[in-house]
Amino acid sequence: MSDSRYPIGPFEARPATTDAARREVMAQLAEAPARLRAAVSGLSDKQLDTRYREGGWTVRQLVHHLADSDMNWYVRVKLALTEEGPTIKPFDQEKWAELEDAKSGPIEPSLALYGALHARWVDLLESLKPEDWSRKFYHPERGWLTLAEALPSVGWHGRHHAAQIMQQRKAMLGGN
Repeated sequence: MSDSRYPIGPFEARPATTDAARREVMAQLAEAPARLRAAVSGLSDKQLDTRYREGGWTVRQLVHHLADSDMNWYVRVKLALTEEGPTIKPFDQEKWAELEDAKSGPIEPSLALYGALHARWVDLLESLKPEDWSRKFYHPERGWLTLAEALPSVGWHGRHHAAQIMQQRKAMLGGN
């Protein structure tokens, strides 16, 4: 039996220390907006307000969460590239998901934001030199991280939530 929490499997830390690994991260970030749009395409408000699993967020909350989370990660990357060892600020994703905009707001603004953010982010990452991926920041909950260590989890995160939505979509629409 598969675990609905991890339809693509749990995250396995593999730092992007090679050109191939960095290209894979950038490809995952580039593909994430289209993958998310496809997952939610044609869903009604009622379907968007369906929890993808018992105790989990609604599909709507997942869409808003991805935009919120990746905005935070984009800023963290920019801080790591422009400051020496900055301490970044975590955010309480559970509380953000319970704010009214995430619980009931239309998803199109978050889909548009997610797409634009990822386009800009991939352009930035493509401009980096290999040594830039060694830039560090301090995460109060996770300790010191390099961009090469942190960014693979962001690529996984987008695929992870899109797969959760696709799993729920199939359940709601009978395999479509």
